[in-house]
Amino acid sequence: MKKNAVAGRRFANWAAFEAHLDQWTRDVADQRVHGTTGVAPAARFAKEAGALRPLGGRAPFGQLRDLVRKVQADCAIDLDANSYSVPWRLIGETVQVVVLGGRVIVRHAGQVVADHPVCEGRRQRIVDKAHLAGVAGAAGMVRLSGPLPVPPPDLLRPLAEYEAVAGGHW
Repeated sequence: MKKNAVAGRRFANWAAFEAHLDQWTRDVADQRVHGTTGVAPAARFAKEAGALRPLGGRAPFGQLRDLVRKVQADCAIDLDANSYSVPWRLIGETVQVVVLGGRVIVRHAGQVVADHPVCEGRRQRIVDKAHLAGVAGAAGMVRLSGPLPVPPPDLLRPLAEYEAVAGGHW
């Protein structure tokens, strides 16, 4: 800690702190011999800099997110304020969700069960209709945003029928 860039120092503001770190990195950290490589970082970089190539607009590293989600009753997992469909047979199951290269890839038991483009909006529902095949009332569930409609139960009856059987008003 005695040779740390910030040990025992105070800074007037964040910009002064960052300026000090930049200067310390250039003048101290990059010049001293690295304990593992036995070479100063600045000297090693100068030697290897010629091998570097432009990235051509690509991200500098793979931006990967590896998550775990539970499949909800609406045949979907929630991710970043959006909902992505998965096969209905996985309701209640835990799945692995990988976000990489603009895709949301869902795996269950090591198998890819869903693959969607990442939705940049919020409160959107991204649905693959094949995930809902065989689900009663699924046609009403395939909407791109908003709450899912609740299909009416088969036994829903007008209140007048109950009044006729029970007699009188409620």
